[in-house]
Amino acid sequence: MKKFFLLIKIIFIYLFIVTNGYSKQSDFLKEGIFFFENKEFNKSKILFEKHIVFNPKNEISYLYLAKISKEKEKYDEEEMNLNNVLLINPNNDEAIYMLTILKIEQSDYNQAKNLIDKFILVCESFCYKKNEINEKFKKLIPENAKKIN
Repeated sequence: MKKFFLLIKIIFIYLFIVTNGYSKQSDFLKEGIFFFENKEFNKSKILFEKHIVFNPKNEISYLYLAKISKEKEKYDEEEMNLNNVLLINPNNDEAIYMLTILKIEQSDYNQAKNLIDKFILVCESFCYKKNEINEKFKKLIPENAKKIN
């Protein structure tokens, strides 16, 4: 009988620890978004990174890390985080949009064109940004390609 109660206690403690861990990871995400919205990027970055430790397949944390990197003008980190988002969810239109803008700013014509084509296929919440992307991309088109069209 003592072994039975000991087993019940162990199971109870295990379940308490596991559920506490799950609630903690959602707290990291919520707090990270809160600090991001208040422009406290260092605090939010740490919280998003902690959230990724618990849930490495969460695209939201990677997306916010990309936004933080953009604010800090760390474009290599931004690209890496956006690529992570697209590995997890290839149809994330916000990540495609951000990566397209980054590639246009880097004057990467071919990559930007491919991303624009993909963006047009998958856009849902960012469809209103199509014109903005096309206008920026037109400035990137090489002169000899403009003459052909």
